Amino acid sequence: MANQSLGRLLSFGFISFCFCVGIGIGVIIRFGQLQPSDAATSSTKPEQFPFALPEPTPLPGKEQSFSDTITIKAVGDIIPGTNFPNYRLPRFRNQLLPKSVRANLQESDILFGNFESSLTNYPYTTKDISQGQVFAFRSPPGYAQVFAEAGFDVFNMANNHAMDFGKAGFQDTKNNLEAVGIATLGHKNQILYLEAKNIPIAMIGFSPYEMYNSIHDLAAAKALVIEAKNNANIVIVSMHAGAEGTQALHVKNQTEFFYGENRGNSIKFARAMIDAGADLVLGHGPHVPRAMEMYKGKIIAYSLGNFLGYQTLSTEAQTGYSMILEVKLNQTGDLVSGKIIPIRMNRQGIPQIDQRFQTVALLRYLNNYDFPKNPLKINKNGKILVLNSKK
Repeated sequence: MANQSLGRLLSFGFISFCFCVGIGIGVIIRFGQLQPSDAATSSTKPEQFPFALPEPTPLPGKEQSFSDTITIKAVGDIIPGTNFPNYRLPRFRNQLLPKSVRANLQESDILFGNFESSLTNYPYTTKDISQGQVFAFRSPPGYAQVFAEAGFDVFNMANNHAMDFGKAGFQDTKNNLEAVGIATLGHKNQILYLEAKNIPIAMIGFSPYEMYNSIHDLAAAKALVIEAKNNANIVIVSMHAGAEGTQALHVKNQTEFFYGENRGNSIKFARAMIDAGADLVLGHGPHVPRAMEMYKGKIIAYSLGNFLGYQTLSTEAQTGYSMILEVKLNQTGDLVSGKIIPIRMNRQGIPQIDQRFQTVALLRYLNNYDFPKNPLKINKNGKILVLNSKK
């Protein structure tokens, strides 16, 4: 009996050892496979990414004062539901922006967003929505008040949905926004001049389309930025560029295409705008967050992701990751501080404050992958740190 018991004990120990070794090997294999994929791959699966990144430590220096600084808050793509071709609107329009989100939009001198719908009752779309992946969005004109009450100051209209209902719908949208005090950005040859705390500010919107200021015409774009810098202390550029979806998470220094459409070279364009005198570049259009870069002491946010897409925008995987970007600049446009307020869209496409900081983790990964030597880093709490002011 004793020998049998000893044999069973040894057999159990051997099996346990193999089980533990097996788990260890399985863990190694699993995490060894979590390598970032090429953004240009044709796979439809959302990219996997690791989050085990070291915390950045800022270089020692003097604390900067927040006096005489302006606070800019920016969000990405906004579609507040549509009533075309079918009815996809909330029962009450104030449901679109929950109180917790509204609270985090406050305390800014300029609140910016990219508006990708039409505020019109015009009945005819310019798009053939019978084709796959072709959409036309139309929201009630009264929805402009929702965004005015939330504090928005500027909406970009230089994108691929502002003209969904032609020139009539475009003009209605512009008029309805401006009637509630929201300035519109991206019109051809437009420089929007604002003032905050007696500091002159200029904003210019660009997109891949010739009807707006085009990202493909670098000479004309530079000329607008130079003109703006001659008349304002701070120049902010809005950039609608890049491919779309979870396969477009990574930004690369090359021309991007989406369904055959030339969506520009985001890195080349954004850096050219900084070279011409821009102080901040706010990117949108890919419908996912993208990395941020510090270039010549200025921040480029390559994509702010989706912000609001009630029953219109995908919320799967990283398309549901969102943010409120907060940037404080001094009187000459230099960065004083910045942070990411993480947002997660629910299944309806309504933004919620993300208590799990998933967007922050994603951005930390993207920054380390796409711009590993860049001085801009983000800590686990979403604070933007600059490890070295020179690039």
